Amino acid sequence: MRSCVHVKNKDKSDEYLLVDGYNIIFAWEELARLVANESLEAARNSLIAVLSNYQGLCALNIIVVFDAYRVKNGTEKIELVNNVSVVYTREKETADNFIERTAGTLYRRAYNVCVATSDIVEQTIILGKGATKIPAETLLTRIEDAKHKMKKSIAPEKYQKRNALYDSLDPETQKIWEDMRRGNT
Repeated sequence: MRSCVHVKNKDKSDEYLLVDGYNIIFAWEELARLVANESLEAARNSLIAVLSNYQGLCALNIIVVFDAYRVKNGTEKIELVNNVSVVYTREKETADNFIERTAGTLYRRAYNVCVATSDIVEQTIILGKGATKIPAETLLTRIEDAKHKMKKSIAPEKYQKRNALYDSLDPETQKIWEDMRRGNT
């Protein structure tokens, strides 16, 4: 998966990022802390929000998968949350199983597929399905880089400089202006 450095195109992307939700939650310190201090649901919602923002910055489709392996009578549930496809697997299906099946299907349809997980076994299996891999920490770095690049593009250098009028004043007038601004007159 290429590093995201550009604003999302209006056209549908041929690139997919499949995210092993719980693997990422417990790999990212901030989300793991949310689980400990609040709830697993709060961490899931936070991850989905982060991924939604990332998807808004990059030309790719994101599918985050949470397994419901131990949920009695659980059925597969897929919902769209802020343009991110959120999948809850059915009973006795792991996120890994869903990701492997989906990665293979997307790859056969000529999509570029990348899987975000730090699970070494899963990384090996998805490579055999034609997908690429990205560890949890690398995904976090790419997300932070994308946010930083977007902020820089929104705030061009000319707006980051001091007041042009103030800078054009002679030092004596600048002192008077500063005294007035601070209420020292």
